[in-house]
Amino acid sequence: MKLKAKVSNKIFTFKSVKEVLGKANEEKSGDLLAGIGATSATERVAAKIVLANLTLEDIYNNPVIPYEEDEVTRIIYDSLNMTIYNKIKSWTVGQLREYILDSDTTGEDLKHIGRGLTSEMIAAVAKIMSNLDLVYAAKKIRNQAHCNTTIGIPGTLAFRNQANHPSDSIEGILASVKEGLSFGSGDAVIGINPVDDNVDNVSRILTALKEFVDRWKIPTQICVLAHITTQMKAVEAGAPADLLFQSIAGTQAANEAFGINAQMIWEAYELIKKKGTATGPNLLYFETGQGSEISLGCHHGVDEMTLEARTYGFARVFQPFMVNNVSGFIGPETIYSGREVIRADLEDLFMGKMHGLPMGLAPCYTNHMKADQNDQELGTLLGAIAGANYFMGVPGGDDVMLNYQDTSYHDDATVREILGLRPLPEFEKWLEDLGIMKDGRLTKLAGDPSIFD
Repeated sequence: MKLKAKVSNKIFTFKSVKEVLGKANEEKSGDLLAGIGATSATERVAAKIVLANLTLEDIYNNPVIPYEEDEVTRIIYDSLNMTIYNKIKSWTVGQLREYILDSDTTGEDLKHIGRGLTSEMIAAVAKIMSNLDLVYAAKKIRNQAHCNTTIGIPGTLAFRNQANHPSDSIEGILASVKEGLSFGSGDAVIGINPVDDNVDNVSRILTALKEFVDRWKIPTQICVLAHITTQMKAVEAGAPADLLFQSIAGTQAANEAFGINAQMIWEAYELIKKKGTATGPNLLYFETGQGSEISLGCHHGVDEMTLEARTYGFARVFQPFMVNNVSGFIGPETIYSGREVIRADLEDLFMGKMHGLPMGLAPCYTNHMKADQNDQELGTLLGAIAGANYFMGVPGGDDVMLNYQDTSYHDDATVREILGLRPLPEFEKWLEDLGIMKDGRLTKLAGDPSIFD
């Protein structure tokens, strides 16, 4: 295993596969803050050269966190399809890239081979791909999942109706839900981030959402994005829920900082399967984001992109209905600029899809990052072209409770129209029955929440 390369008459020598992965990553402020990233463009190029020539077996034999020390590593390795891996283990990372980008390689081919790749292998190949490479490769793959409706159908683009409210006012939440629905946003899920993470409040919001959805016969899913243990207690107490949500990470230590482990996620799945209100079989919703492990001090010296890939390796065993990143949510200490967050969005979408996950995106940013609405809109368009299953729908593009910027209800409608995409089929029919949409386009009733009064 060769861990050195000569670039511009200078020889760069790396100590480990973990270091190569970190130095080969595109610039991210979190990696620099943690002393993991390349200190120059030349060093980055050298690391990419070394990485491209490593075999998949080299990476398999050198997990970035040892198997014995980390639950996430164990889940990734224990769930690997060894028959597929053994057929391709002699490939270099460069050869894997060429296979992925070959015009004769289909999405089904990629989903098949993905089952034999560890998360570090998927991260490795993404590190030597350009933005256009990532869009082209991700677009090939469509991963579907079913809760009450099926997400990921070709030709569709769904949205989470994210009607958060700064005081958890039911009246305020429902007013925003109505506005989003009138723009055609909400077929992925109507999902609320609560201010107060307690059982009574979560139950109150879930009950209100369920009553509203039932009254208007809306073909969608509902979820309140509290900690998974709070949601479980609410469901045990009789609250209606279609999905259970949890933020997850790429190391055991970071998951423990989130207050979770794999056993807890399995228990949550069994509970929602028995006492939830959805059809299934996919009943979990995960959110992730590059940099969370670094922010928590739980990164083990591993770069934030590789850790994000490991998060997807952890997620895929639970067969979720929805997964999306919020890589721009933490702030400039992990993702500094619009350029960095766009790159992270495309990396995450590709890596998630290669893991077989039904990936959406939240191409978001915080107001203290060096990013703006134009960066966010560019990331949204590239993600939509690359085949994201869904985006967020936030009133005005500004979440008044979480205080960050994301895709708005009207952005959702615009992206669908630009790319000729449609809502999920049952939801589109429901919109047509209400006169909000006709032949895949919004009517003049769009944006009028009084439809639901």
